[in-house]
Amino acid sequence: MMNKIQLEVKGMTCPSCEDQVRLILQKVGAKHIHVDHLKGKAEFQLLDGNKEKSIRKELQKTPYQPGKWIRISSDGVKGSLDKAYDYDFLIIGSGGAAFSAAIQASENGLRVAMVEKGEVGGTCVNIGCVPSKTLLQAGHIQSQSANQPFRGLKTSANQPDMSELQKQKDQLVRQLRKEKYEDLIQDYALDFFKGEGFFLDQHTISVNGKDLTSKSFLIATGASPFIPDIPGLKETSFLTSTSALELKKVPNHLVIIGSGYIALELGQMYRHLGADVTLMQRSSRFLKQYDPEISEAVENVLKEEGIRLLKGVQYQKIEEKKGHKFVHIEVDGKTKVIQGDHLLVASGRKPNTENLHGEMIGLKLGDNGEVITNDYLQTNLPHIYAAGDVTLGPPFVYVAAHQGGVAGHNVSKQTKKAQSLEHVPAVTFTTPSIASIGLTEHQAKEAGYDVKTSVLPLQSVPRALVNHQSQGVFKLIMNATNKQLIGAQVVAENAGDIIYAATLAVKFNLTANDIQETMAPYLTMAEGLKLASLTFDKDVSKLSCCAG
Repeated sequence: MMNKIQLEVKGMTCPSCEDQVRLILQKVGAKHIHVDHLKGKAEFQLLDGNKEKSIRKELQKTPYQPGKWIRISSDGVKGSLDKAYDYDFLIIGSGGAAFSAAIQASENGLRVAMVEKGEVGGTCVNIGCVPSKTLLQAGHIQSQSANQPFRGLKTSANQPDMSELQKQKDQLVRQLRKEKYEDLIQDYALDFFKGEGFFLDQHTISVNGKDLTSKSFLIATGASPFIPDIPGLKETSFLTSTSALELKKVPNHLVIIGSGYIALELGQMYRHLGADVTLMQRSSRFLKQYDPEISEAVENVLKEEGIRLLKGVQYQKIEEKKGHKFVHIEVDGKTKVIQGDHLLVASGRKPNTENLHGEMIGLKLGDNGEVITNDYLQTNLPHIYAAGDVTLGPPFVYVAAHQGGVAGHNVSKQTKKAQSLEHVPAVTFTTPSIASIGLTEHQAKEAGYDVKTSVLPLQSVPRALVNHQSQGVFKLIMNATNKQLIGAQVVAENAGDIIYAATLAVKFNLTANDIQETMAPYLTMAEGLKLASLTFDKDVSKLSCCAG
């Protein structure tokens, strides 16, 4: 049985004081803690058993002295900050943003509920990061087995058993969904409602005919594949990023509309597993969000692997005949028909806001249906927050988790915290991977910087040479005025791991000299960062191994 306690705490003057008092209460097993330094009190719940003496003793060791101890209730019901509502914080969605917010708010003493219409865990664990990356690794191993670069090794690869790969992938998804999401519902005493939630008014949503009221809300409904308006597409059976991860057989020819990170990852994955692959994009420039050296390096890799890339495509119509897809296009003024047994549509994502009934409460959306927020993640209705892909921010689960944590803090604390998206690393998990942080050369010049760049081909990185895999490039962008690093782009094995060091360099205003004067372990790909920084001033081909 839980007992709700209200304790007077003297001496608190700021939010930091609240954190110290909260930590003491957590150590003795208190739950649903809410500390308010302005009111000089703490509210929390304890299991049966008197721990008053322990709490008082611990507080007396600090500047915060305990006062009156009031037992509010012992009926097992969570305490309330506002009795007018069923909950203090109600979250629509159950992905990375949702759980980050729920944990933060629950630890701060709020009564939290979560609503989810699909599988708990959202996109990343169920249909995104986890399943795609495990199958990408399978494809990489298959490709390496068939095409490894060492002359003295005799390796080969049999036809992959997609059914077994799918079973192993699904087992991993179930395991992580349970451990990282489902189990946390009970651990943090969250109320969970299965069903699709939509607003009835600014403080009420409906879920399966049940009305739930809350003082504050978080919209964390994520995003879904965007389906372009191409004649005949809706009448054709096509794959999305979700269904493409469920195939029980490798396609003969996978045709892909789009060439963004999802198209690249899934396209290369199936190429590694044995499919012919054609990528098509409307833009005349491949990977236009990167500098030309990066897009050129990746395009060369794709071509060498036999992936066909069509740029400047205009889609005329799509047909399906006897299970085969026929994509009618125009390229360079010429009409072509691309035929494949599978068609993947990977042309972006759209926010899941259509069924929220946001128009009923005056919720402001952007041109693409995204929920518009301020830096505190508040919508135009200040008690309603939004986080994650539904805001069309950077499409990464770590960004969603960061935003969720900010929203959870802001809904439960007096002082507001702003989201920080100035230094967001990006990774595409191709082989080699693509990673970036900060400004591109073009963006830096547009922003008015005096720009100096360094471009280091992977052939100049010893790790790549010993691997016999030297396709790739490092590019650094420097503010020539003060030599501070303001951007980095990498195409290399483990680029996603390398980019974290570059992220720290950009965030903390490190200079090229700082990187040059820091030892890098030899025969690691991360050494490429140091070599690229040396390239600002030297020809690294004239240096000995490990020389700086």
